[in-house]
Amino acid sequence: MRFVVLGAGRIGLAHVNTLMHQDGVDDLFIADLDPARAEAAAASVPGASFGSIDSAFASNPDGIVIAAPTAVHAELILRSVRAGIPTFCEKPLAESLSSTLAVVEEVERHDVAVQIGFQRRFDAGYAEARRALAAGEIGELRRMHLVTCDPTPPPAEYVPVSGGLYRDCHIHDFDILRWVTGREVASVFATGRNRGADYFAAAGDIDESATILTLDDGTLVTLQGSRYNGAGYDVRMELAGTIGNRTVGLDERMPLTSTEPGITFPTGSPWPTFQDRFADAYSAELAAFVAVAAGTASSRCTPRDALEALYIAEAASLSRVQGRVVRLDEVQASALVEARA
Repeated sequence: MRFVVLGAGRIGLAHVNTLMHQDGVDDLFIADLDPARAEAAAASVPGASFGSIDSAFASNPDGIVIAAPTAVHAELILRSVRAGIPTFCEKPLAESLSSTLAVVEEVERHDVAVQIGFQRRFDAGYAEARRALAAGEIGELRRMHLVTCDPTPPPAEYVPVSGGLYRDCHIHDFDILRWVTGREVASVFATGRNRGADYFAAAGDIDESATILTLDDGTLVTLQGSRYNGAGYDVRMELAGTIGNRTVGLDERMPLTSTEPGITFPTGSPWPTFQDRFADAYSAELAAFVAVAAGTASSRCTPRDALEALYIAEAASLSRVQGRVVRLDEVQASALVEARA
């Protein structure tokens, strides 16, 4: 099978390196708006070819992996779907909620598989939490707590185009919350602060967050986030029910320090970045996409899933700015009106 990777930046190169080790992948074509970057990426992969975006689509690929800048995601997804090519795309689908809704609606009019890059769905810990909850081993779910904290902030030039902490970072929490529980978020109350670099505030963003989410069955969920977690990369999910509990991320590399006498756990070196923490998940999600492109599996993270996570991110962003609880149906109705205007 031949796969095309559109975008030869950091994440694109990571996907190239992953794809070249997947069974069933015989040929890779790399394209980038910068021809020199595409050529350099292809030179690092034995047998890979490179060229323009147009030549990539003309190369008769079995699957396309989109790792290009966000501004062209929608255009490339729709071009790929219209050509009947199975597609993998990093989040987000588009630059705004209304344009995301438009992309989802068009994709769903075509019988072409599209998988969105929410890698936590392919992490063993989250998968086990989902299984345990569905099997009744936790009992009735009553409380959840999620954490996503980066050890260092992103570059200043990235923040204004990132969409903000909720859309850029916490959207992974919102997606995995839906996937693990099988429930929808009913309402959100979010707050945040800019305690670090001035460029966050200049972009209307925050670097510290706290959020309360209520699920459609009344389950309470708390979420904390930071761009300045000096102990290391920290991502966890805690589920507590009437019978038991489960914690994702509770291992030797968890960046927590106990003050209890005689307790040394955890003793491992904390994860330095999200790419290190989710290396196996990134590999698993592309292995799943190869199966999707081969027609032997269906997409486990659809554009509709990405839209639902974005609704939650939009509600959180609106809540933080307006200082009130925001219901998801309010955001969904507003997006529909804007999309139809």
